[in-house]
Amino acid sequence: MGIKVKGVAEAKRNTNRIISEIEGVKAVRGVQSGLMVGGLRAAYYTPIDTSTLINSQFSEVDMRGHIITGRVGFSANYAAYVHEMPGTLKGQPRAHFGTTREGKKFGGGQEQGTYWGTHGEPQFLKRGFEEERDAIDAVMRKELSL
Repeated sequence: MGIKVKGVAEAKRNTNRIISEIEGVKAVRGVQSGLMVGGLRAAYYTPIDTSTLINSQFSEVDMRGHIITGRVGFSANYAAYVHEMPGTLKGQPRAHFGTTREGKKFGGGQEQGTYWGTHGEPQFLKRGFEEERDAIDAVMRKELSL
């Protein structure tokens, strides 16, 4: 005597639906949340002179097949250079370094405040994400939970 099991096809469809939801919606939301957490901390460490750099921050999520990637960056043309600077002038008052032969002053930026600002740090983007690693992992787990 055989036992007939009903609902196997429906259970399989529901399982596939849940997997698709996790892949399509929850994973993208998790990546976006992780980018937001790391990006906010990176913004905290971003040096501010004219606000051009901090205002150029962007984030994007790309989904190609089953691979989801996210990135945070800065679109200001000098962002990479500032990120890689050693920060040796950090905390020193903004002042001109001198004048050119034509008499134009250089090196002072706004001539207000200090170099790198209050919280500015070298490698601000990298540092922001490294410091928030545990929080990013937590937000990803939360977003991916069923």
